[in-house]
Amino acid sequence: MTNVKIGTVQMSCVADKATNLNKAIDQIRIAAAKGAQIICLQELFTSLYFCDVEDYDNFELAEAIPGPSTEALRAVASELSVVIVASLFEKRAEGLYHNTTAVIDADGTYLGKYRKMHIPDDPGFYEKFYFTPGDLGYKVFKTRYATIGVLICWDQWYPEAARITALMGAEILFYPTAIGWATDQDEETNVDQYNAWQTIQRSHSVANALPVVSVNRVGFEQDGAMRFWGGSFVTNAQGKLLYLASHDVEETEVTEVDLMQSDFFRKHWPFLRDRRIDSYQPITKRFIDE
Repeated sequence: MTNVKIGTVQMSCVADKATNLNKAIDQIRIAAAKGAQIICLQELFTSLYFCDVEDYDNFELAEAIPGPSTEALRAVASELSVVIVASLFEKRAEGLYHNTTAVIDADGTYLGKYRKMHIPDDPGFYEKFYFTPGDLGYKVFKTRYATIGVLICWDQWYPEAARITALMGAEILFYPTAIGWATDQDEETNVDQYNAWQTIQRSHSVANALPVVSVNRVGFEQDGAMRFWGGSFVTNAQGKLLYLASHDVEETEVTEVDLMQSDFFRKHWPFLRDRRIDSYQPITKRFIDE
C-alpha cells in the first residue's frame, strides 16, 4: 500500500478509567469515519497522568496486556477495520509494572506490545517509581496497512531508538506521549521546550526517511500545576509537517502519508547508505573518557 491514512486522537482525561476508555473508543469511531486506517492514542490514555506523585494506590490503575482494555479495543478494531496503537499501564506480575503500548491489527488480532525503554525521573514525572524499563527490545509490527514501529514518550529524545526501529523495517514511527508545561514558568521557556520536543522527533523523520506520528494529551492536570501541551503532529518522510494540532483543544484528525516517499528520500539523501557502521562501536559506552 502506497498511501496510509493516520488517525491521531489528542484528548484530555479524567480520573475514571472507564470514562477515558469509552471516550477514546468514541474518537476512534470518529477517526475511522474520516477514513483513518491506523489510529494512535496518547500515552496512558485511560487515566490522568498519575506519575506526578509517588502513590502506591496508583498501581491499581494497571492491568494485564492483553487484558480488559485490549479486549475492548480488539472488538472496535475488528468492527471498523482499523489498526489501533494503544498505550496502557501494564501489570506484568505482582510488583512488576511497565509503561506499554499494545498494537491491534485491523481484524482485531492482538499483534503484541512494546515496553517503554527509557524511563524518566523528573519533578512531576516520577516514572521510575512505577515502571520497570522495557525488556522486549525495540519492536516493529506488521499490520494490514503498514509495518509500524512504536516508541513511547521519553524514547522520543533518543535517536538510537528511532534508528534501530527504522533498521528493523518500520515504515512509520509512532510516539504516544504525555508532556506539558509547568504553569508557573514563562512563555519563552514554554516555546523553547515545545520546539525542542518537536524538533528532535522531526529529526528522526529526516535521519531515517520515515513519517513520524506523535500524539500528546491536552488539558490541565496536577491540580492545575501542569498544562499538557497537545501539539500532536504528523510528518512526511523528510520531516515536513503534514498536520499540527493546537496546544489546548481536543482534536481527532486524519492525515494521509505516502510510504513511497521513503525510498525517494533515501535515494536522494542517502543517509542510511552512507552510515559508517564500522565506526560506531563507541556509542555503546556510557561516556568516552578514556
